[in-house]
Amino acid sequence: MSQKFQEIIDSERPVLIDFFATWCQPCKVQSSVLTTVKENVGESARIIKVDVDQYPAIASQYGVRGVPTLAIFKKGELLWKESGVHDVNTLTQLLKQYE
Repeated sequence: MSQKFQEIIDSERPVLIDFFATWCQPCKVQSSVLTTVKENVGESARIIKVDVDQYPAIASQYGVRGVPTLAIFKKGELLWKESGVHDVNTLTQLLKQYE
């Protein structure tokens, strides 16, 4: 997965990574928010979910200490990372900012 993950974040367009856990209630709220964000940004950005219980090494590599944690990458560079639930407008604006 780590090589595949690297290929994903090396993208020319922004990639929002949702570090989540299946047992996390706020993660479920964030997931529904991200569905709307994806509708807003269309193909200009990708949104990928990473289960921290299945891929703890990736979560650890990027300093994920709580879920949900969202991160935006472009061309392999971490541009933004923050824990907690975020709203549609904030995330849509962030992704458009990094287009």
